[in-house]
Amino acid sequence: MLLAGAGCQAPAPPVLVLQPLQGFPAPLAQSVYKQLRHQRVPVVLARPRPLPRAAYYRPRHRYRADSLLRFLTRQFRADTVVIGLTRHDISTTKNGHLDWGVLGLGYQPGRAAVVSSFRLRPRSVSTQFYKVVLHEIGHTQGLPHCPEPTCFMRDAEGGNPTDAETSFCPRCVARLRDQGWALE
Repeated sequence: MLLAGAGCQAPAPPVLVLQPLQGFPAPLAQSVYKQLRHQRVPVVLARPRPLPRAAYYRPRHRYRADSLLRFLTRQFRADTVVIGLTRHDISTTKNGHLDWGVLGLGYQPGRAAVVSSFRLRPRSVSTQFYKVVLHEIGHTQGLPHCPEPTCFMRDAEGGNPTDAETSFCPRCVARLRDQGWALE
């Protein structure tokens, strides 16, 4: 894909697979799918799959995001990036906390991410969820957290800053374009 003004050939982005997991609302999956298609992302909306029992963390009634990433990576070809979509609470080990609840987690870089709607405010769940999906796509493409407070790649730092996020900052856009992604 030749990007206008780039002056060089960028690689084509991999196919993005949205993988709803057991119980994820179909309208929310469709909303994210349509928003990504609008951005001309090569995206496929897969049929729902059951959550793997091995990822369930009984003491906190959550699913371990790292276990979900391993599961998702095994389900699809190496030339895809898969984003698991769940309504269940997810967690990872972070900053010395064994079970830190998160909005999403993605391999950085890598081929898989998982995003949860569990911690999002009901009044704007569709917009917030889409922003978290974009954030995790950024991680799969190697983007670290960004210090820019309005960038989709900012660190949530244990909260939900999605209302303050407006777009990828120019630095993050440039890095994504270098990878063939025309996300704004």
